[in-house]
Amino acid sequence: MSKVGIRDVAKLAGVSTGTVSRVLNDHPSVTKEVRVRVGGIIKDLGYTPDPSARSMRSKVSRLIGIVIPDLTNPFFAELVQSAEQAAANHGYNIIVMTSFDHAAKEADRISQLTSRKVDGIMLVPSNDFHRIKPPKGVPIVVVDRLMPGYSGIAADHRNGVRLGVEHLLKLGHRRIGFISGPGHSVPANDRLRGYLDAMEQAGEQAGEQTDGGTAMAGPPLIAEAAFDYESGRSAGNYLLARARNERPTAIFASSDQQAIGCMRAAHDLGIPVPAALSIVGFDGIPLASMTTPRLTTVKQPIQDMAAAAVAVLLNKQTAPELDNPILFACEVLKGETTAPPQPD
Repeated sequence: MSKVGIRDVAKLAGVSTGTVSRVLNDHPSVTKEVRVRVGGIIKDLGYTPDPSARSMRSKVSRLIGIVIPDLTNPFFAELVQSAEQAAANHGYNIIVMTSFDHAAKEADRISQLTSRKVDGIMLVPSNDFHRIKPPKGVPIVVVDRLMPGYSGIAADHRNGVRLGVEHLLKLGHRRIGFISGPGHSVPANDRLRGYLDAMEQAGEQAGEQTDGGTAMAGPPLIAEAAFDYESGRSAGNYLLARARNERPTAIFASSDQQAIGCMRAAHDLGIPVPAALSIVGFDGIPLASMTTPRLTTVKQPIQDMAAAAVAVLLNKQTAPELDNPILFACEVLKGETTAPPQPD
């Protein structure tokens, strides 16, 4: 059976191929009667437009490329899913590629997407993205990991962490440990600054001297780790392996995966959560609501960030000025892993 073409639809409908094209593109000049007649014939014949041919005629691929460091990270997976939905709302599809957080692979992925004539690229850059020369003629919007010299969209990491630490401070915690992200990560450093902001302010209000970013004197309560579960577990063991009157009564983790790993470390050490240890994560991934007890977390507005990135690439929204990114506010989602501290 030969493939049904646009001319077959036009002939049966008694209209020009241009009219069929306008129906397919939902052009306002088409009357309701013509739209219904042509739409019915398209359905009866099972006609589907050839996307490559449409792209050649319109010079628009109706494709958005997405490059992320790691598809196994739940945050990036949700970001991609949200971007796909936002793109579909505008009649676009997506192509997803992974850089494995490696600059050379990232450059290759961007080159591949450019050769496929995508209409724009949403990029979560590797941590050495500054070494890559972006292509000409293809708009790029950077998401989450902001980079100097590029239009960027991200959550307000610094203020979001500050809100989470303030939640712990209001419960009465003062020995608050912090699991940071990797030192070379832009979001990790912003989150660390949010923790230090909150602890410094708490120290000033209490008239205390700060040491290592904590509102108390004593051993540093900061552990650097990757954003994954096992790293969070190791960091939790490090922070909790000290005398009861020296270990933190609460820990803020820079990702939900770290926080869940920290919960496991506390369990292994016989420290009940939240009775003897409060834990807060960051990201607001679906897994945070599935833990027992349910994790308290600072949620990033992932759907809003993805929708804004797609809108910018499609010229539906003004692109953020260089070095002046769009920052979305975070919110604290209270679960069951925080409570007032027990007396030493």
